[in-house]
Amino acid sequence: MSEVLTAPLVVEFPFTRSLGPVQSAFLTGLRECTVLGVTASDGRVVVPPTEYDPVTAEEIRELVEVGSRGTVTTWAWNPSPRRGQPLTTPFAWVLVRLDGADTALLHALDAPGPDAVRTGMRVRVRWAAQRTGAITDIACFEPDDSPAGAREPVPHGGEFANAVTGITTPARLDYTYSPGRAQSRYIQALSDHKTIGERCPSCRKVYVPPRGACPTCGLATDTQVEVGPRGTVTTFCIVNIKARHSANLDIEVPYVYAHIALDGADLALHARIGGIPYDRVRMGLRVEPVWTEHGRFPDHYRPTGEPDADYDSYKELI
Repeated sequence: MSEVLTAPLVVEFPFTRSLGPVQSAFLTGLRECTVLGVTASDGRVVVPPTEYDPVTAEEIRELVEVGSRGTVTTWAWNPSPRRGQPLTTPFAWVLVRLDGADTALLHALDAPGPDAVRTGMRVRVRWAAQRTGAITDIACFEPDDSPAGAREPVPHGGEFANAVTGITTPARLDYTYSPGRAQSRYIQALSDHKTIGERCPSCRKVYVPPRGACPTCGLATDTQVEVGPRGTVTTFCIVNIKARHSANLDIEVPYVYAHIALDGADLALHARIGGIPYDRVRMGLRVEPVWTEHGRFPDHYRPTGEPDADYDSYKELI
């Protein structure tokens, strides 16, 4: 049996959003070492503040200042911090109800071990040395010996100089991908400049790339069939934005990404089209793969010079 492949993959992008008046005041307040909440329609103080009432969905704007000390309502120990988490040493994730608040705030608690954490313990904010108007302005929470206070929330206008109006947060997902046996065979065949699909024993369709089962009949597709290497462009798009952290960083935009129905296949795969101006790519264009030295897969597809395929020959694969 062929080797099943695995590979580490990362999906990463910057998530940018604008802030309304409530979130703007909350994050700007953190920059100034001030924690703000908002009063809901039932009188509860919600921290972190929401722009709409969690019960009635009505818009709420009545900001109040709460304390920087609070009580742990629940917690979970994190023995192995990951990249981008608040602390680099083991810590506890805690929900903290700050003095004057009626809801809990999720953050990290710096503690020597799980035996040092308990529900009901008192904690206080440890402010970051450099604050920019983000939730990370709270570096973490730390144990506090002060008794539980009966602090009342204080009305606050939410006005600060140089208010934060937008944030950009890096979003990242690290995972290990395994394509399974069918796609592992497909990828390994590409190393030999061959493209293989798998045929359904019932409907006889050939799927490329193979998935190990027919999506229509639900039957296993364990019969390999070599297809191509030439094919037909069924549809395409013009890419005008260069992707960050992409293997295609050296490709000048605009370029064309297309669905290509390889000869003998009943499913179109996608690939880049080269060797032709982007505005001359068209449906029905006949193309062939171009391999780079030591490349494990086609770098792109280029025109073969053949006449365009008739629409009826590929209309079911669009």
